Amino acid sequence: MSDTTSYVAGTTDLPLIEDTIGAMLDRAVSRWPEREALVSVEQGVRWTYEEFGRRVDELARGLMSLGLERGDRLGVWAPNCAEWTLTQFATAKAGLIQVNVNPAYRLSELEYTLTKVGVKALVAAASFKTSDYVAMTETLAPEVSHCRPGALEAKRLPALKIVAKIGGERRPGWFEFDDLSAQGTPADLAALPVLSNRDPINIQFTSGTTGLPKGATLSHRNLVNNAYFVGRSTGLREADRLCVPVPLYHCFGMVMSNLACVVHGATIVYSAAGFDPLAVLTAIEAERCTAVHGVPTMFIAELQHPRFGEFDLSSLRAGIMAGAPCPIEVMRQVIDRMHMREVTIAYGMTETSPVSFQSSPGDPLERRVTTVGRVQPHIEAKVIDAEGRTVPRGAVGELCTRGYAVMLGYWDDPERTAEAIDAEGWMHTGDLGTLDAEGYCNIAGRAKDMIIRGGENVYPREIEEYLFRHPKIAEVAVIGVPDAKYGEEVCAWVRVHSGQTASAEEIRGFCQGRIAHYKVPRYVHFVDAFPTTVTGKVQKFLMRQQMMQLLDLTEQSTA
Repeated sequence: MSDTTSYVAGTTDLPLIEDTIGAMLDRAVSRWPEREALVSVEQGVRWTYEEFGRRVDELARGLMSLGLERGDRLGVWAPNCAEWTLTQFATAKAGLIQVNVNPAYRLSELEYTLTKVGVKALVAAASFKTSDYVAMTETLAPEVSHCRPGALEAKRLPALKIVAKIGGERRPGWFEFDDLSAQGTPADLAALPVLSNRDPINIQFTSGTTGLPKGATLSHRNLVNNAYFVGRSTGLREADRLCVPVPLYHCFGMVMSNLACVVHGATIVYSAAGFDPLAVLTAIEAERCTAVHGVPTMFIAELQHPRFGEFDLSSLRAGIMAGAPCPIEVMRQVIDRMHMREVTIAYGMTETSPVSFQSSPGDPLERRVTTVGRVQPHIEAKVIDAEGRTVPRGAVGELCTRGYAVMLGYWDDPERTAEAIDAEGWMHTGDLGTLDAEGYCNIAGRAKDMIIRGGENVYPREIEEYLFRHPKIAEVAVIGVPDAKYGEEVCAWVRVHSGQTASAEEIRGFCQGRIAHYKVPRYVHFVDAFPTTVTGKVQKFLMRQQMMQLLDLTEQSTA
């Protein structure tokens, strides 16, 4: 293809890494044994690479001694904590497939996730914020209180055999997290398996605009290489100290933060279990962090915190802003007021491990604040029209990517895998974008109706399907509307059955505690009819326009 066509290919001067996650950790332990690997401020944890590696191996062998075998699925349902990260690397060493469970999930989402991929073991925090994970698990599997640990037989969750909790009081049928690690000398313990870097190692659930969430399945090769190249593009180097306030259950925290640090010999610093701007500022100063990650709303909260000026952030140099469109002014303030002169923007999706485009610290400021950068090494990208033809440079179309980063597929869902990845290996992102003459990418919008609220992907169809269960609702359509704080907020248009009445509070109350908090509609608008096409398709763009007028909202200026 000519350079006038919207096709780009990343550099290949550096070879792809063909090692497993476990091998990368062993390499880090060997090279930097005395360097701090993990600091969890809230927990008082401070582990060197040598200690972290030892704990990972003990946990990996302990999981195997409980009867977990290569390819078995182990779910992790917890906020940011040292145990999450131990489990991430221990499952990789034992050849288990870690299933990331969103800490905001409620009963229906948890049951679907555990059942869909046949989770055999679940590691859960006792509780976090308003979520009582133990109580929710026991609601779905009440049999746990009548069995010995590791011998669960649950009617609603037939695959689940082992439950372990982090913290809280001891309970019948549950292992404590510390119980999972094998005791004794290495010679007494099970040998860790020899693995292939093509093995599936992680499942992350990502919703679609139709149907239920899909389990994007990722390999060692996907994750190790993305972590390496993302870290390299950021300028992450040995002895850097990275503050990680982004959630670990996302690729952002798990791959771009955790794994990138291990690959490059940097220190992971958790400021708190959940995002707290004051905790982030405190950790950056106290730990002398050289980099920090975040979605735009996190950086906004940090910059706008009333005590921002009290903290010495001069140690900062770099970082990544990703997960949602970045307001240009926020990017400028991060560079000027937080000293992050090398901050970059990254773009991607879970299905691509996740990053496919990233800006560089060496890019002109204007490029860094108005684009998502250029294509990553060993990745191809093109922009196509509705007929699948590659469009000229500068023209808007659907962005597609291909290369090592593309997932293995959606777990046990060949049809939806084939819809996403075509016969030539191109991942169809569903995002509208452009490529300019120099190969910089700009995301123009979303081809489908996905809402991005504070870095969380919210898919209207999933909320609509849930709201349809309400006995008074005859018809519902969910859209995103602009919001100054979160980028977008969820709005539900509702038509109730004839003769019925309902209130916004009633609809939101139906959602509270049953679906994740970020999916609960902030706005509920009652109507007698929806704007539709001649064929009856709801015209959501008209709904969005009407709500913006009604609420006096304006589009947010974004990169």
